[in-house]
Amino acid sequence: MGQESPQPQLAREGRLLPWAGAGGKPCYLLTDECGGPVSRLADVTESIQLGMGTQLLAHAHAMLPDTPPGDLRFLAERLTEALRDALRVAESRGRRLNHLN
Repeated sequence: MGQESPQPQLAREGRLLPWAGAGGKPCYLLTDECGGPVSRLADVTESIQLGMGTQLLAHAHAMLPDTPPGDLRFLAERLTEALRDALRVAESRGRRLNHLN
């Protein structure tokens, strides 16, 4: 009887988490589990971040016409944070979708 050749190990790419590590470096989760505790925490965090971004955008739209410069700086800083979070979520989800193909 012939001996079966071992299956090649597929390289796993970690899930990009919706928070940064030390020095702003990306954090990744390596796991075989779907829906483990850290994955669930990341899902909830992503949802909160996207919701906050949506609320912040609506707030910005409403306040921009009559806002003093100091308030605009604060708003710009928060919008920057929300956009960074949303882009991290989009990158993470895009990577996971690519693995489904």
